[in-house]
Amino acid sequence: MSTTEKTPSVPPRWFIRTAWVVHKGLFGITGGRFGLRKATGAKFGMMRVTTTGRKSGLERTVILGFLDDGPNLVTLAMNGWGAAEPAWWLNLQANPAAHVVIPGGSFGAKARAAGGSERDRLWDLWKKTDEGLDGYAALRPNETAVVVLEPLT
Repeated sequence: MSTTEKTPSVPPRWFIRTAWVVHKGLFGITGGRFGLRKATGAKFGMMRVTTTGRKSGLERTVILGFLDDGPNLVTLAMNGWGAAEPAWWLNLQANPAAHVVIPGGSFGAKARAAGGSERDRLWDLWKKTDEGLDGYAALRPNETAVVVLEPLT
């Protein structure tokens, strides 16, 4: 972020959490007709990801933004730009198996963090959909993981 850019602001935590609950609720109420979308070159998509709780062993489902990278889907472990790592990412680190639902289908996937030049390339891909990405990431105390979901064959 250059010195001439102002620091981005994020809504209060209660607002972010309420938006997540409402989004997930609307997905359920509409039987999945609302809440998911395909990724385009200019806009990230929305997917539903089910993980296994690292402590409970129960299924945990979230709706996340994603971009396509060939056969893989890419998301950011950013937790509404809060300091804490998102629970779904902690779950995937403990057990990388996930079930993914996107418009047009669903599949099993294995999650991993991108590193090195792959992370840089995927971060730049995300910056095409959000030019303020670096500023938002600077609000977090740790580097934001770029998470790759690889379909199981």
